[in-house]
Amino acid sequence: MDTSAGADRIRPGRAAPGIEAGHPMKWALRSAELADVDAIAELRATVLRPDLERLGRFDEHRVRQRLRDSFAPQHTSIILADGAFAGCVAVRPAEDGRWLEHFYLAPGLHGQGLGSAVLRTLLERLDADGVLVRLNVLQGSAARRLYERHGFTVEVQDPIDIYMVRRPGAGALAPG
Repeated sequence: MDTSAGADRIRPGRAAPGIEAGHPMKWALRSAELADVDAIAELRATVLRPDLERLGRFDEHRVRQRLRDSFAPQHTSIILADGAFAGCVAVRPAEDGRWLEHFYLAPGLHGQGLGSAVLRTLLERLDADGVLVRLNVLQGSAARRLYERHGFTVEVQDPIDIYMVRRPGAGALAPG
């Protein structure tokens, strides 16, 4: 995964541990390493817990193990905000395009524009490649609104998951 820095700054607000609040943050992506798996698994458990509990699906061990079992550092980027671990995202090749997976941000950074900035940057790259992008999001997750703002539409859903797709160039990529 390309690890170039995001040109965007994100709004100041609540900060994640290790990130100073009250000033615009610079962010960057770096390639993940095998050593990142535990930090990512813990972040996944933290971020998904409320939605999985609401859906009656939270399992303390399983939420972490599913990440460990599918972790592919060659397709994963670590999101850094002001040089500190802020989250991760994976873009995996698929037969008809790419799968956007494991997009997690530290809860203290939600609502500050970092997710939009990272997603916008990834989608610009994928649009340049002319590829379809797929993802799934849990039913009732606030992340669905983020994806819809960036041109994803519902393809199919079940009681737990919503599968979404985005055609190249769909949706607004404006800051936000």
